[in-house]
Amino acid sequence: MKQLESREQFEQLTNGTGTVFMFSAGWCPDCVVIEPDLPAIEKEFPEFDFYKVNRDEFIELCQELEIMGIPSFVAYKNGVEVNRFVNKNRKTKEEIVSFLREAKSK
Repeated sequence: MKQLESREQFEQLTNGTGTVFMFSAGWCPDCVVIEPDLPAIEKEFPEFDFYKVNRDEFIELCQELEIMGIPSFVAYKNGVEVNRFVNKNRKTKEEIVSFLREAKSK
């Protein structure tokens, strides 16, 4: 998973044909739990580009997007948010895959 580098890059990526942002932080135990599953998930959904967003580095962006818990996921296509999986709970691989299937269908 690539790392988001700037706010400008975020704006560009939202206008792509399919981008999923994972909001996380190094101190987040729930984020660490799903890390081993992410490569397989990315491989299953090649139509999306995946970017990790460090919540601490992009706190203003998180506030604007109402990302109140991590890990959280937001999917964009052609400048439009098509799906979000945002809450404070631990995410399972199955829940993330379900979120991505729904985003893919939009």
